[in-house]
Amino acid sequence: METITIPSLQELPQAAQRVLQVIGNRHIIALYGAMGAGKTTFVKAICETLGVPDQVNSPTFTLINEYRAANGQMIYHFDFYRINKIEEVYDLGYDEYFESEGLCLIEWPELIEELLPKEVVRIYIRELTGGVREISFGHF
Repeated sequence: METITIPSLQELPQAAQRVLQVIGNRHIIALYGAMGAGKTTFVKAICETLGVPDQVNSPTFTLINEYRAANGQMIYHFDFYRINKIEEVYDLGYDEYFESEGLCLIEWPELIEELLPKEVVRIYIRELTGGVREISFGHF
């Protein structure tokens, strides 16, 4: 496991770049963390690093937002916090997204754990004292 400590928002872009370097061509990223840990903020940093020109917001009520990176790659940002049953995820057509070449960034993946493919990249975000964040992920 690699761990990055992020003492302030100014260091977030470097953390996003490091994570993108390490994950390589893997495209399904599960972001674990408590409410308020910074999952959406980290997704925003990844999207900014990839040159997304749009404003990145949490898809809490829509379940998914779609963005396009500067290189044309699609980015799918999922937030499963409000799902009531797994059938909602099936209705969304999650498998088409997961099987695409697009980058899938998933908040609250623990609610759909049985649907995640084995090659998913798991990133854990923790809030430490003083607003410091810690991001942990494995080398692949």
